[in-house]
Amino acid sequence: MKLGSKIHLYSSVLFAILLLAANVTVYTVFHRLMMDREMSQLLAESQQAADVLRTAEGRTALNGLLRAYVPLDGTLRWVEPTGEGSALVASGNQLELGREAQVFYSERRLEQVTINGERYGFVSLPVIGPSGSVANVQMMSSLVELTELLRILRLVLISVSAAVLVPVVISSGILGRLVMRPITSMTSTMRRIIRSGEFARLKQTGKSRDELAEMGDTFNEMIGLLEDSFVRQEQFVSNASHELKTPLTIIESYASLLKRRGAERPDLLEESVEAIHSEAVRMKTMTEQLLLLATSKREWKADMHEIDLLAFAKQVSTMFSQVHDRNVTVITPLEPESKGGTVQGEGNTNVESQEIMAWADEDMLKQVLFILLDNARKYSQGDVDLVVGKWQGAAFLAVKDRGEGIPPEDLPHVFERFYRVDKARSRQQEGAGGTGLGLSLGKELCEAMGARLELESGLGTGTTATIWLTGSKQEDLA
Repeated sequence: MKLGSKIHLYSSVLFAILLLAANVTVYTVFHRLMMDREMSQLLAESQQAADVLRTAEGRTALNGLLRAYVPLDGTLRWVEPTGEGSALVASGNQLELGREAQVFYSERRLEQVTINGERYGFVSLPVIGPSGSVANVQMMSSLVELTELLRILRLVLISVSAAVLVPVVISSGILGRLVMRPITSMTSTMRRIIRSGEFARLKQTGKSRDELAEMGDTFNEMIGLLEDSFVRQEQFVSNASHELKTPLTIIESYASLLKRRGAERPDLLEESVEAIHSEAVRMKTMTEQLLLLATSKREWKADMHEIDLLAFAKQVSTMFSQVHDRNVTVITPLEPESKGGTVQGEGNTNVESQEIMAWADEDMLKQVLFILLDNARKYSQGDVDLVVGKWQGAAFLAVKDRGEGIPPEDLPHVFERFYRVDKARSRQQEGAGGTGLGLSLGKELCEAMGARLELESGLGTGTTATIWLTGSKQEDLA
């Protein structure tokens, strides 16, 4: 059964059950109240008659009082225990009741009885008669009017219920269609996407801001994210295949050259081995970065703890300098609260006695620093500065080189995967180009730590990459 049909059926059945329960409750309460009222009134009339009848002297007086207090639609009896001296008066339309056998009751009775298919209210009150003996004053009154009133009430409730159920069934069907309209539209859109392979969005009509409209907006937003992710994935696969194809082609070319002429030209051996080694290293680095970027961000668990940035920066600079034979100078700005991006190189190089603390994942931060230092090494000449400081309460690490810089039109794209600005940056040596993944990976590692990576550059003035670190502990940031 479709959801629209379920909504139609369930809402109609639920409303019918609630309406039935309400009608039954109304009828039951009204029936009880009216019956109690009728029986209370009959009891009061019986007590009034009993007060008068027990003082009656003689048969004539008793009959006269019975006629005076007999109900309009019933009987009034005086019943002696022995049956002698009993008297009965019935209204004109209830003469049949006079043929009913009389019964003496020693206690008071108030009840409803059915005689010849008709309901009556019956009251029996024990009283002391003029002779001093106990007798009964018994009054019986027809409940036909109340029964008829209750029958009319039943008909009214049934008629009203039937009249109400018709528009309810119709409106529940309309409600089901209204609820299902955006869902049906969403389903048809999904099927269109599956058939065509192209992303499509729901057409939102009206100004309603209910949950269904919100669901449609969320669906469109999700489709937008999927489309963007799909486009990026296609671009990523295209770029990755192109970038991996280049080093493989170079390796294959040099291997073929060695195979054909390696024995004849020993001088080609060193050049070929160096080229193959360089491209293999670049391909290995690219593969490692691709695998890390392909890992779900949920698996990037940042182990946050407090780090002394000055000691950490000195350790990283020493390690990097030894590996790449390039001098990296750790400095702090002359003003402790200077912004990292504005540092021109002047500062305090004596960092032994200073301490700048921040929360970070040491391994992730080291990887980001190596990426930034490696970029500075590749695209600049001379020393590289590693600036450590604070600005407006936030600790930072800034890697500053003195290369040719990045053109302003390329700066917004440098964090995109495989984006390189080789034409604007001089390489230190041939074949030392990067993979175009470093800055993208560095940015995502910073985000996993709750940090922020910024880049400032100008043509002819060099580039400064700044890592802004949080000042408080954060857990499970990834």
